[in-house]
Amino acid sequence: MYIVQPSFLLRKIYPKAIWRIPVKEKKIYLTFDDGPIPIVTPWILDILNESETKATFFCVGENVVKHAAIYQRILEEKHAVGNHTFNHLKGWNSHSKTYIRNVKKCAEVVDSKLFRPPYGRAKKSQIKHLSAQYSIIMWDVLSGDYDKKTSPEGCLKNVISNVRNGSIIVFHDNVKAQKNLEYTLPKFIDWAKENGFTFEILK
Repeated sequence: MYIVQPSFLLRKIYPKAIWRIPVKEKKIYLTFDDGPIPIVTPWILDILNESETKATFFCVGENVVKHAAIYQRILEEKHAVGNHTFNHLKGWNSHSKTYIRNVKKCAEVVDSKLFRPPYGRAKKSQIKHLSAQYSIIMWDVLSGDYDKKTSPEGCLKNVISNVRNGSIIVFHDNVKAQKNLEYTLPKFIDWAKENGFTFEILK
């Protein structure tokens, strides 16, 4: 189970995190977690290129090492990147020193001041430590693309029904999300542009 829009309580747990960008203009922020990987990430990049859309990719360090050419393409096509740990660690299940070391290891291959904790969860002590070096990026809209119980149509509805000015939207460039992503992403980009939204990268 997942919550499309984070509750007030969840936001309060991580007060230093950025959940939404405070803008009055119709600007929104596409983000992709867990890549880069073959097939899915290049397909996303093709869609973004065709629609002249920019996004922010929160990359897992070991995937960057394995698929360096795809990561280089993300950079060359002027998308932003963020740190998503080296091994997609769950902060709640990790000793804080181990977790921080894993983030630093990712930083050796992902040059960014943006960090998103895998699963959107980490110990408050871990977030406090990392917030001295990183902007902690959470989300305003969780697409649910990775969830087997979410249909492609439901995934699209999740995003369209909840997006607003400044929304940070989470999709995933992983195999679990592929079916929902292939249906939702092109349709959502078209819908957003038809409704006056522009896409920005996180900085």
